[in-house]
Amino acid sequence: MPIFLGNLFQQLYNVVDSLVVGNFLGKDALAAVSSSGSLIFLIVGFINGIFVGAGVIIARYFGAKNMKDLSIAVHTTIAFGIIAGIIVTALGMGLSPWMLKMMGTPEDVLPNSIMYFQLYFAGGIGIVMYNACMGIFQAVGDSRHPLYYLIIAAIINVVLDLLFVAVLGFGIGGAAIATVISQFVSAILGFVKLLRVDGEHRIQINKIRIQRNMLTRILKMGIPTGVQNSVIGFANVIVQSNINNFGSIAMAGCGSYSKLEGFAFLPITSFSVALTTFIGQNLGAKQFERVKKGARFGILSGVLLAETVGIVLWIFAPVLIGFFNNQPDVIEFGVMQSRTEALFFCLLAFSHCLAGILRGAGKSTIPMFVMLVCWCFIRITYITIMVRIIPDIRVIFWAYPLTWFLSSISFLIYYKKADWLHSYVEQAN
Repeated sequence: MPIFLGNLFQQLYNVVDSLVVGNFLGKDALAAVSSSGSLIFLIVGFINGIFVGAGVIIARYFGAKNMKDLSIAVHTTIAFGIIAGIIVTALGMGLSPWMLKMMGTPEDVLPNSIMYFQLYFAGGIGIVMYNACMGIFQAVGDSRHPLYYLIIAAIINVVLDLLFVAVLGFGIGGAAIATVISQFVSAILGFVKLLRVDGEHRIQINKIRIQRNMLTRILKMGIPTGVQNSVIGFANVIVQSNINNFGSIAMAGCGSYSKLEGFAFLPITSFSVALTTFIGQNLGAKQFERVKKGARFGILSGVLLAETVGIVLWIFAPVLIGFFNNQPDVIEFGVMQSRTEALFFCLLAFSHCLAGILRGAGKSTIPMFVMLVCWCFIRITYITIMVRIIPDIRVIFWAYPLTWFLSSISFLIYYKKADWLHSYVEQAN
């Protein structure tokens, strides 16, 4: 639940940006901000995947009470995060104009989009370091402190958004600056806490360095998730490019829906992350019965919560989309997408929970292959062909539930037949 609440406040970042921009600056500015998710995930997703691998390694050492290697893993993760943050900042600021043009961003939206993305990625090191610190906290079972820092950052973001955009008139750049400042605050709070925490996961400045063997283990565990994130991010960029072809109104409506959809992802990502940590710690401690019980409970909880959010979104879509922009044509696109996808969130949750379990068991390549095939190759192929046969934006919307269904079936078949837990028990013995 702390991870869920933390993700809730993290989701408020872009939602507040979109609410303030949509209501004070209009639909073109809203389109510029609302299309941000897929491009940000493309650039940041690979690095965050590495931190998932680091979290699995740290959780294993924590569960096995191997404090020496735990400390090495923590300091290697922080060192890697600093380097990765610099790279993300450079790539994000340098590639944003080119990528936005490649995505077919309309000319009336492009200048604002470039400004927002470049300012956003100017704070890339803050984004990356927060995720590095959060991964360490969650790997040792502390999901409360990331929650506290996200609450503080979310409040700062709301206040600064209103100040910079509504009061001082800084425009879309003000929304990006507010987000960057709040992200740096959460990163600094997390880092300072790790400097002071009582435990082997405490950071000591003089120990922050890359330990080659440890980095190799982290990369071996994290690269499959990172590759998966990046390629799925690329697939989402292709999807966004197809949406862009329907104009700025479609961008604004679908972008508003994507912010609401982010709330449906909260129970999904929360239980997926919690399952990865729980499975990793308990396998490290050889508590195999707890692994089975935790896996069942996590899947059930994630699926039920996601479907509940989906039903609420399906019912109240017109009102919720209208919060971002009250133009009827913008609302129409957002409602159309929500009424196509929302009732299938249970399939998305099922896939993510099984992927989280397998990552915790060290089998991160399986989720990578399933999601690359279903959520990238099949999704892009379907959209590329079908949108030319049937030039209707609903063809794009249906790509999501169809590929969620295929990934759920694939995961279920592997999960039932591979007997991954039995093989792990044999290795441990």
